[in-house]
Amino acid sequence: MTTQRNFRWRVVDIVVASVIGVASGVVFLIWNLASNVVSGPLKAILPGLEALGGGFWLFAGVLTAIVIRKPGAALYGELLAATVSALVGNQWGWWTLISGLTQGLGAELVFALFLYSNWRLVPTLIAGAAAGLAMAITDLTLWYQASDTAFAVVYTVSGIVSGLVIAGLLSWYAARALARTGALNRFAAGRETRAAV
Repeated sequence: MTTQRNFRWRVVDIVVASVIGVASGVVFLIWNLASNVVSGPLKAILPGLEALGGGFWLFAGVLTAIVIRKPGAALYGELLAATVSALVGNQWGWWTLISGLTQGLGAELVFALFLYSNWRLVPTLIAGAAAGLAMAITDLTLWYQASDTAFAVVYTVSGIVSGLVIAGLLSWYAARALARTGALNRFAAGRETRAAV
């Protein structure tokens, strides 16, 4: 017997997704400043490696999705975080919303391919990597149009790795840590974590 999945958003889904999105936006603001310290040395080692830090702008969508587990959650979380970053002010202005949109869509498409039914580690890692790929494509299109092939390849691979590790793996552990506190008791993510302990 198959159980019917309910993809309708509850009020609690909207509230928690919004909290995650806004909190992630604050992290984005901090990383907007800190990234300059990290990207300089990486760029000096090999141009394009600076994308290794990009995962700190990618995790909002993945984390929101694996907590809420509803269609649109990855897109909502990433776009809301990008909106917070743009509203407060950053060096990219409103172009940040384009990045939030494409990065959120990258993660969203992976969860859609899994029919919003597999929330284990592997799909989460793939979603993070897809967000990293989306970041690289967007950045190369908007900011690095004149870059050579070597830079584009290094930047893209670095973005994918960063997305996989930071947006994928760290979001996975962050969701499990949140669940252990009891904050996700009204979500399947919280119930599953408690049952596994």
